[in-house]
Amino acid sequence: MQWQEVCENQNLKNLPFKIELNSQGKVLMTPVKVNHSILQGKIIGRLYQNITGGEALAECAIRTKQGTKVADVAWASDSLLEKIENEVECSIAPEICIEVLSFSNTKREIDEKKVIYFEQGAKEFWICDSFGNISFFVKEGKIERSKIAKNFPVSI
Repeated sequence: MQWQEVCENQNLKNLPFKIELNSQGKVLMTPVKVNHSILQGKIIGRLYQNITGGEALAECAIRTKQGTKVADVAWASDSLLEKIENEVECSIAPEICIEVLSFSNTKREIDEKKVIYFEQGAKEFWICDSFGNISFFVKEGKIERSKIAKNFPVSI
């Protein structure tokens, strides 16, 4: 299955799950709890407080070698948006890709997403735990604070 087909499939609309595709085109669905959505909203609000010249993207579909993955939250600059805003899924990862951990996430899954988002052009990868603590990463490894959103708090 291709991402365009997922987007147009009436049976998959309005599901209370996050949907992704694996490298074989199989649909993967992940349920999330209310706290997950709350943290996404807080992150989006803080992104707008800390960065100008771009947009926060919720549930951002990104085409990767491993299928279509969905960042819980992402930040794309205006210049990147000019390239991707009319795409079905991002051919280039937004500058910041953020995963909000849920009970179903494994360390392996998050580590894989980190690698593939960087391969697709992300500049930073953030992990938000269930308590709102944020860890920041660049391709070379963990950093203390975001280089793009310099005043973004380490806890929300």
